Amino acid sequence: MPTPTTRAPRRDATANREAILQAAAVALNEDIDASLESIAARAGLSRRAVYGHFATRDELLVEVFTRGARRLAVLLDPVSHPDPLVEIALFGATLWAEVEHVRVSAALAVRGPHREMVGTALDPARERLRETVGRGRESGRIRTDLDRETVTRLIENAAVSVLDEATRARLSPSAGHRLVMLAGLSAAGMGWREAGDLIASSPELAFRAAEHTDETGGQAR
Repeated sequence: MPTPTTRAPRRDATANREAILQAAAVALNEDIDASLESIAARAGLSRRAVYGHFATRDELLVEVFTRGARRLAVLLDPVSHPDPLVEIALFGATLWAEVEHVRVSAALAVRGPHREMVGTALDPARERLRETVGRGRESGRIRTDLDRETVTRLIENAAVSVLDEATRARLSPSAGHRLVMLAGLSAAGMGWREAGDLIASSPELAFRAAEHTDETGGQAR
């Protein structure tokens, strides 16, 4: 008997799954309690079609959140700078550029019931930040009154807090970009004037408007 081979999923099924994930990311940012029906409608599919890919709404949320976290970890991996403080600011700016257009769902991802799974997906980025903090402590650029793990968590939590504040205050992309860097640098031990001067004098930290792929596959600012 011939050995059976694994068949690749049909192209339309793959496209439908991607449409569901993109629609869910946008819908959840507009309404964190968005139903499967509304997500399906945004994707141009029936609720039954959604169930063909995800058994429950919770399963869909897990995939949306962890996929976003994995993408973020990949984007943060190449971030590097000789000055560990500039590198920390770049970490924050990169994170903000990736999630500012979905800030509501991003905040839920890192604070909600799925935070452990999201945290696992972000472990590579967390390890990079930990290494940067260690390098900064050794060079005297980052505070040493607290241990490395505590400083790493403070910087990470500062970035998450900016997501909450950006949503509450409806910050513009450029304002959020600056705030996430200031918050991270403050957690690393810099005074607000020092941090502002560092941002102003570092061309790498200048705000650049980003483009994001919307749920239809087109480009949205």
